[in-house]
Order: sequence, then C-alpha cells, then structure tokens
Amino acid sequence: MSKEKKLVEEITSMDEDFAKWYTDIVKKAELMDYSAVRGCMVIEPYGYALWENIVSILDKKFKDLGHENVSMPLLIPESLLQKEKDHVEGFAPEVAWVTHGGSQKLQEPLCIRPTSETMFCDHFSKKIHSWRDLPKLYNQWCSVVRWEKTTRPFLRSLEFHWQEGHTAHETPEEAMSETKQMLEVYAKFCEEELAIPIIKGRKTESEKFSGAEVTYTIEALMHDGKALQSATSHYFGDKFAKAFDISFQNRNNEPEFVYQTSWGMTTRIIGGIIMVHGDDRGLVLPPAVAPVQVIIVPIALHKAGVKEKSEEIFNILKDVCRVKLDDSDKSPGWKFAQHEMRGVPLRLELGPRDIEKNQCVIVRRDNFEKVTASIDDLRNCIPEILKKVRNNMYAKAVDRRNHMTYEAKVKEEFYNFALNNPGFIKASWCGDEKCEKEIKDGTAFTSRCIVGKADISDKCVNCERKSKYDVYWAKAY
Repeated sequence: MSKEKKLVEEITSMDEDFAKWYTDIVKKAELMDYSAVRGCMVIEPYGYALWENIVSILDKKFKDLGHENVSMPLLIPESLLQKEKDHVEGFAPEVAWVTHGGSQKLQEPLCIRPTSETMFCDHFSKKIHSWRDLPKLYNQWCSVVRWEKTTRPFLRSLEFHWQEGHTAHETPEEAMSETKQMLEVYAKFCEEELAIPIIKGRKTESEKFSGAEVTYTIEALMHDGKALQSATSHYFGDKFAKAFDISFQNRNNEPEFVYQTSWGMTTRIIGGIIMVHGDDRGLVLPPAVAPVQVIIVPIALHKAGVKEKSEEIFNILKDVCRVKLDDSDKSPGWKFAQHEMRGVPLRLELGPRDIEKNQCVIVRRDNFEKVTASIDDLRNCIPEILKKVRNNMYAKAVDRRNHMTYEAKVKEEFYNFALNNPGFIKASWCGDEKCEKEIKDGTAFTSRCIVGKADISDKCVNCERKSKYDVYWAKAY
C-alpha cells in the first residue's frame, strides 16, 4: 500500500460499503460528531461553515424576492396543533412532547415544533385583516424535532436545521405562483451553486405534505442510485386559513380566507452534496459553498522566503475567494491528503523553485488536474478555475444520473430494472394509489415525482390501464 493511500485508509471504498463510506466521510472530515442524545448530532465547525454558506446564498435569494425573516416559538400548544386534522395526523408519530415545567405537570402539553405551520397560522390570524395586509412573505431559519426511529447523520436526525418559508396571499393564483417560484429557486440553487442535477415535479397524493393541497419537489440521484428529496414547496389553498380563521376583507369589502404556501430546505442537503460528489478520497465540495475554496500549501516551508511568499499570496487572494494558508508543521503529503479529504476545491502549491519563476502549481480536487499559474495572475485565474470546477462537477453528476436512469413500458421491464439496476425509472402510471402501493411493495421503489401527463397511448406500467401521468420512481433516503 502506498504512503498516499495510508493517509486516507480510514475511508471505506464506496463500492465496498456505501453506508460505511458515507459515515467515514462525515466523521473523518469533521462535519459532525455524535452527541449524548440518541439521534442528535453535533455539527462541527467545518460542517456548520458549509451550512452557513448554504444559508447565506439562500437567504439572499429569499430577500431579493421580498421575503422577511421572522422567529416563531419552539413550543406549540397541543390545541393549536390539533386545529388542522390532516396536518396533525401526518405528524403525530413524530412529535416530541413537553408535559412538565420544572416539577409541575402542564395543564396543556406542548409539542416541540416538527414544523411551524400552526404557529404561523395563529400569527397570521392576528395580523391579517384586509387585502392591504397581503401578501405576507415570511421565512424562518431554525431547528425542528421529529422523533425518527432510525437516524443517519444529516440525512435523518431527531433534530435538524432548516429554513421554512410561510406566505399568505390574496388569491389562489398568487399563492400557486409563489409555490412554483420557490421550487424554481431551490432547483436553480441545487444546479448552479451545488452542481447537483435535479428532477423537478409534483408529489402524488400519498406522498404529499400533510395538510397540503399540492406538494412540489426536487429530487436528486445519489452515487448509489438512491433518490434524495432535496427541497419541497407546498400549496395549501385555504385549508389552514379556514381551520385558523385567517380571513380578510377583500377588494369588494367581503370576507375571504387567505391562500397559503410553505417551502423548505434542510441540512440533509449536506448529505446530498456528499453522496453526489464525494469519492473514495473523501469530500468533493462545490466551490460556492466550500468553507475553504483555496488551500495554500507551502513546500519546504523552512527555506528562506517560502513562508513570506505564501503569506503574500494569501493576502492577494483573500478578497477574491475563501482562502486558507496551511503553514503547520505537518508534511506536504499529509496536508495534500487532509485537504483532499475535506473537499477543498483548489490546492495551491508553492516551493522555492516556484518562487524563482514567480509561479505556483494549482491542483483541482474534482479531477486532480494540475496547472501552473503566474503569481501575478492569481486574482484573475482562481475565479475562472473555480468556475471550471463547478461546471465539471455538474457535468459528471449529470452523466452519472443519465447512465442510471431507465425507462420502463411494462411491469416486467420495470421490475427487472428495479431489482437489478439502482437509479431512476421513468414510467407511466394510471393515478390509482393501489397501483402505486403495489409497485412500492414489490420493488421498494416509491414515486418520487410526477413530471407531466402521459401520452394518450401510454398504459400504466403496473396495471396496463390507460395512464394519466409520467412519473419518476426510485428507492429513496
């Protein structure tokens, strides 16, 4: 075994054991650590810096569209949660309850928020009186608790961080436009900033959010062929408004209920970044959200001028990218392996010979391509190389997804793909939930999203009746 391999030997090969590979990376890259609370994780500084970059980009996108950040209480009275029947039934198995305050039993139990629809609705009912009060465009950054039976770091934990947008509108058309607009925001963010290709569509009735009239989703394909629901956007119509009496005087001076939306993305997207882009050496981070975009590694740090020149380059680059200088006493080989494992997009190597030639070597994490660049040109060339890294990461992910996407016309073909080929299967469906359940029971593939109406000649892949929809199916996290 080579010295380089020994430096990263703690990472299990993804082909050997994908689940172990994933756990090795989140631990070894110090994204998280396990806590004293079952199913809850400590997000370590490197992992939290990754989340902060995600937050920063999304928060600006939301505000540019007119949304304002608010903060709702962590605790929800049981009576409030009970107001929307479908909503409470959907979340009941996952709710954690507070029954005592100190040593005193509470007169009414309080749930720790699994989501905040009820609190936003209660607030809206007090703040909205006229059409002039609309729209209300709110967003909240917070953590929520859902009592999951099985957990995995970032992908499924009892407590996780997210943003939840909640809006109220004058007309159903405005609310539906908002729902679709926010889905587009998520889709563009995943593809442009995270370099993750997605499938965009509508959830089936059995898979939609509890209490929603319509749920839209973006679905990404992981390296192991499983799908990850990466963000959702929901149209509520006036269901919650009727339950919580969120009414207003419309332009005709008549009482009317508002129309609402909700939409969110969580820290599980970090798991998506890992499983779409990572390799057997560790993380491969998209430049837009990488905590460190460029790591400077001096060669022969003990020799005259190397440290000083490295610091000079750091000062040149600190205004154009997130750059760090690793001037620790570790060997260059150890540093190379360490920063590769942590997914830093670019490594800048600088030694005495490079200084003599006024140049440095830049190594890309996505494909390990090396380029020699003039030190005088670094401010210009680094941003360009980072763009190339993002574009290559996206192209690789698209190519992998395309090679793992199949189209099935008949049941035998669907089952053959499902049992032997991990990935997406595109197939027509009649719209009957019984057929949807039979497919799930027989293959463990679930409907990920409806992407359009089926061709008039298409038949359901399960029952061969006339088909209504084209659907993407997959096993999912």
